[in-house]
Amino acid sequence: MNSYKSRFAPSDSDLIYLDGNSLGRLPQAAVALSRQLVEEQWGIRLIRGWNDGWIDLPRRIGDKIAALVGAQPGEVLVADSTSVNLYKLAVAALESRPNRREIITEAENFPSDLYIFQGLQRRFPNLTIRLEVDPITVISEKTALVSLSHVHFKSGYRHSMVTINQVARDAGAYTLWDLSHSVGAVPIDLSSADMAVGCTYKYLNGGPGAPAFLYVRKELQPQLQNPIQGWFGQRKAFDFGLDYEPQTGIDRFSVGTPPVVSVALIEPGVDLMLEAGMDWIDARRSVLTEMLLQANLEAYGFQPVTPTDPNARGSHVTFAHPEAWRINLALIQAGVIPDFRAPNFLRLGVTPLYIDESDIETALNRLRYIMQSRAYENFPASRPTVT
Repeated sequence: MNSYKSRFAPSDSDLIYLDGNSLGRLPQAAVALSRQLVEEQWGIRLIRGWNDGWIDLPRRIGDKIAALVGAQPGEVLVADSTSVNLYKLAVAALESRPNRREIITEAENFPSDLYIFQGLQRRFPNLTIRLEVDPITVISEKTALVSLSHVHFKSGYRHSMVTINQVARDAGAYTLWDLSHSVGAVPIDLSSADMAVGCTYKYLNGGPGAPAFLYVRKELQPQLQNPIQGWFGQRKAFDFGLDYEPQTGIDRFSVGTPPVVSVALIEPGVDLMLEAGMDWIDARRSVLTEMLLQANLEAYGFQPVTPTDPNARGSHVTFAHPEAWRINLALIQAGVIPDFRAPNFLRLGVTPLYIDESDIETALNRLRYIMQSRAYENFPASRPTVT
């Protein structure tokens, strides 16, 4: 029996939640903490809260995330959004490699990452962005930065991080990983990586729109400059000096005042991850994703696009189907929440802290009924803004 299920706020007892790869569930500890944050820390302590511990939250929780991703204390900072952090680190990397103007990423990477890189071409007019099916084969002495999603948001394919890091380093290029679909889902060892970013609202259960985090290898931190020079990145912020002098260490990648309530509410989910341990989570992920891949859904027209090798996939399984959108709607009505990604992908997210074998089997039985009865035909083909 999964002993962690009860550690999350109760919802409909009949609901099977397979969308933790988009938004994690609410930890019970976060409910209690939110009240304490608002009623006591803000309500009673007021401005005194900054010296009571608020000022240290981004680094302190960053150190906890570091333990999940194979990083050292002082290498991870909670800050901003994933896209803003990607921008900061990509610019820092390009500015420190002035004779190289090539970013290598993957074809069909997460669109927001590509938007950031496309925008950089206005700042660096000679910048080339290479979208590659097999990025490792084209890394060269021209490459400034190799930036990939560790786990692909659609297919669930997982890159061999250590191998790519080594090839990039041998070529003199930096690596910048997007961990949004892998942190808290699969084992990560950033010890060979240069930089990384990631979100906290998926597998870390930090809450909708929760702040993101960034990682910079300790030896690299003095060499990189934050392109957004804000108050909290200043060495002695409360001296209010008029000339910018960056902080030392990971704090130099801070910008503005951290959103205290949102940052603090990340911690309960991270603590659950640390308690369970990534070895346990990974073993359970492998078993549960295998159940989905071995369910013989091809008989209903589903085509799996997620790798069969458990070491080459993340914690969501994706199936292509011409009616994926309407099947998604039918599942939601049947008490199973998956998610849909255009043009025709149904994603089933496995989060072992609150999903077990009985949940997977129930979800599959409901899906089979929908397909056998063609119940999805009762739903519209048009899609809303958010899918």
